[in-house]
Amino acid sequence: MLLIQYTLIYASVLIFVAMGGMFSERSGVINLGLEGIMVMGALGGAFVLYSLPVGSPAIVIILLTILASVLFGMIYSLFLAVAAINFKADQTLVGTAMNMLATAAAVVIVKAFNNARSGGTNPSAILDYIANRKVFLIGDFNIYMILTVILVAAAYVILKKTRFGLRLMACGEHPQAADSVGINVYKMRYAGVLISGFCGGIGGIIYISAANSQWDFMYGVAGAGFLALAVMIFGQWNPLRIAASALLFGAFRAVADTYSAFDALIHLVPGDVYKMLPYIISLIVLAFTSKKSRAPKAEGIPYDKGTR
Repeated sequence: MLLIQYTLIYASVLIFVAMGGMFSERSGVINLGLEGIMVMGALGGAFVLYSLPVGSPAIVIILLTILASVLFGMIYSLFLAVAAINFKADQTLVGTAMNMLATAAAVVIVKAFNNARSGGTNPSAILDYIANRKVFLIGDFNIYMILTVILVAAAYVILKKTRFGLRLMACGEHPQAADSVGINVYKMRYAGVLISGFCGGIGGIIYISAANSQWDFMYGVAGAGFLALAVMIFGQWNPLRIAASALLFGAFRAVADTYSAFDALIHLVPGDVYKMLPYIISLIVLAFTSKKSRAPKAEGIPYDKGTR
């Protein structure tokens, strides 16, 4: 049961973040900054969990936590949108810089917050944080799992069945052709990046509150954003395939965290091997599937309205 719970939690993280990356890349913008967006979303949501007093209505805690994560994630994603769309900067470099900046900034902010708290500002904050996290639990499962199912269905409908989704994909495949029929490529790419901030922010708070026990951010989100990118590529930028891929990767990540609960696994191979397992699997999977991957044709290419 423990393995199933952790699999679903990690799958939820990967689905949210990978879906965000999918929308961004479908619009034509490569988002390697998903790791940083996760960190910022987690930071915003964690502050809400720390700040709200124990006993607050569960619906208030849930809504405010998710709202803060979404806002932090979307605001941070604007760095990529402005740099890549307006200034036509190298999207790979911008995403890498976002990851480095987010982790460093989060560490500094959390240390400053903890120092202020230890000085008498709010000595019971850690207890409030632990108690407030419990409102997301429904028996052995988590509310985030329900949100994940809703996201998968919504992403599929939006991308495949709506005018917005079709226009978004057109901007990632043939932006000049899309522009010629009146689609504002810049607005659609902004929308794709902001959606990635929306989803990545929620993915961050799921990771920090449901899949992790502390929030010091010394290691960011431990590579979860890059695993989500692997899930997105393996899932071929398709919502349903991404969901299936996330369950596979989530299972390996769950094994890495729960192997100590199974005596047979402990004696089979060293524990460090299990911790490396998700990343090893991602390398193997991408090595065998990358040749067949078909990314949006115009992803990573800055759009110039004057180019035909």
